[in-house]
Amino acid sequence: MGRPFGVPVYVAPSWFLVAALITWVFGGQLDRVLPELGAARYLVSLFFAVAFYASVLVHELAHTVAALRFKLPVRRIQLQFFGGVSEIEKEAETPGREFVLAFVGPLLSLALAGLFYLALQPVRPGTVPGVLLAGLMVSNLIVAVFNLLPGLPLDGGRMLRAVVWKLTGRPMSGTVAAAWVGRALAVAVLIGLPLITQSGALGSNAEDNVGMDTVTDALLAAILAAIIWTGAGNSLRMARLREHLPELRARTLTRRAVPVRTDTPLSEALRRANAAGARALVVVDADGTPQSIVREAAIVGVPEHRRPWVPVGGLAQELTEGMRVSAELAGEELLDVLRATPATEYLVVEETGEIYGVLSASDVERAFVKAMARPS
Repeated sequence: MGRPFGVPVYVAPSWFLVAALITWVFGGQLDRVLPELGAARYLVSLFFAVAFYASVLVHELAHTVAALRFKLPVRRIQLQFFGGVSEIEKEAETPGREFVLAFVGPLLSLALAGLFYLALQPVRPGTVPGVLLAGLMVSNLIVAVFNLLPGLPLDGGRMLRAVVWKLTGRPMSGTVAAAWVGRALAVAVLIGLPLITQSGALGSNAEDNVGMDTVTDALLAAILAAIIWTGAGNSLRMARLREHLPELRARTLTRRAVPVRTDTPLSEALRRANAAGARALVVVDADGTPQSIVREAAIVGVPEHRRPWVPVGGLAQELTEGMRVSAELAGEELLDVLRATPATEYLVVEETGEIYGVLSASDVERAFVKAMARPS
């Protein structure tokens, strides 16, 4: 939808579902407050849905601006079912920055609620502008308060994580504490939200407590609880990922390679590799400069009886600049480089430019899964 501050903004398909839901629910409210609108109330309600998500976008932009201020890359902002998300690709370096990064979103939502309150003062009640401004004021206040709840994946959970991180000195401890509080919140929402809405309905009309309204309340509570529970679990997994990332080192994962000329028969190249105890082949020119990497999948696809007549050059993938990886890379920096240039194999070189070996993406994936399987 655009690139504010250079960050792309996307609208997920689920947004249209929740926009339709808001239009329907708010339209029903308008029918009681402004019955003279008739069918036009749904146009007003649709405008409210769009304006509300514009407020959500402002909330997410607050996170984005703070992240960019701390030199943290932001992949994108996505508006989706039950709100939005700023996809920040790296963690804040300190608990103080983590706290600020999380707090700015609810703070801006509170500021928007205040602005809509001020704009509401000169407006006559019982009018379309009055209803819209009141609805936006209340919705932004709800967004701010809800996001301040101290459980992941909410902003309040990230603030709690920052506090525990500061007290313990371990970001993982903060994540575990905030994630479990988030799971407790999910259970509370699942059970408590329908009870709260039912008690409110009982205060006005007991008959409203049964039927479609009760089912809708329970369904929305279940969806919201599932989102919170899943988000808390994902936060735990991401924390474990970052904790184990330093174990991924290009130097230790690289396969030893032997250099061969492009016209070397595959059988001869494999014989040289076996004799040298190597597991990869690098095609070089007459000066010994690497030109391409013989793909493992291509080798497997050649029957053994044909290998003496198949030159390695026909099985090789030409090297691009992104496929040359420093042997010193490790952790998140290594994954960033591999993600920037997707490939099955990479040439690993020393700082001097000398060939160190070949790094297989499948080896990185196996090491990653193995590291994640170990307890933190």
